[in-house]
Amino acid sequence: MSQQISPTLSTPSTTPSSRVRFGKVAFWLAVVALCVFCLAPILWQVLTSFKVNEDIAALPNIYFPSRLTVAHYVELFTRRPFLRYILNSAFVSLASTAVCLAIGAPAAYALARLRPLGGKVIQAGIVLVTLFPGILLLQGLLEIVQWLRLGNNYLALIIPYTAINLPLTILVMRSFFQQLPKDLEDAAKVDGYNTWQMLTQIVLPLTLPALVTTGILTFIFAWNEFIFALSFITEETMKTIPVASAQIGGTSVFEVPYGPIAAATVVGTLPLVLLVLLFQRKIVQGLTAGAVKG
Repeated sequence: MSQQISPTLSTPSTTPSSRVRFGKVAFWLAVVALCVFCLAPILWQVLTSFKVNEDIAALPNIYFPSRLTVAHYVELFTRRPFLRYILNSAFVSLASTAVCLAIGAPAAYALARLRPLGGKVIQAGIVLVTLFPGILLLQGLLEIVQWLRLGNNYLALIIPYTAINLPLTILVMRSFFQQLPKDLEDAAKVDGYNTWQMLTQIVLPLTLPALVTTGILTFIFAWNEFIFALSFITEETMKTIPVASAQIGGTSVFEVPYGPIAAATVVGTLPLVLLVLLFQRKIVQGLTAGAVKG
């Protein structure tokens, strides 16, 4: 009697649970790699700002120093009026952001709700302006600044920053105004509200995340802008942080002060980091609200 051999089924090499586990591992590896890629330059600048000069110039590079110093930060504020540079950048950025929101929000509301004559043409023009590279405006703006005698004047920076950021502000705020239910405004009209009262007392409080998001984008641009600040401001006490950081010099013409430059980079970036962390929830609300229609 021959023995019957039952065929054996070959099991798959990978089960669904192992595939899911491998996918999670690959996902987190990608996240870690992306974070390292983005944060490594920042970490390098922070560490360089605390290194002694011998470790900065050492070969091979010392990535994680054992000796730390704050001498570069002390030198930054003693050799040059760096606190004044911070105040200059803060004033120019805050003024530009305030003017941009004060003009852009009513203009966006008018395009979204009042539908003025030629509104589509105006909107198309605004879109074209946002696509125009700002660096190409330098020569024309320089002649205007010289003609109006605005050199070494904060207005020479506030006005161009406002003009460059205003189209983006109008486009972003207009999209948020269009998503608000019009019934609220109709009810306000029944209660006797005029257009300005509806904008300031009803519409703008509802679009606070959009205002914060747009304001922070405008503030960051004005804070980091370099070319206009370098061209229009030459007086030492009126320079902004990017220009002052680029013009930091060593004790001799042959020395590159990597330590003070790294310290200036950290000091110039820290206010932006604190600003984003402080308004993080509003920024997330402003970015996600524009992605859903309803």
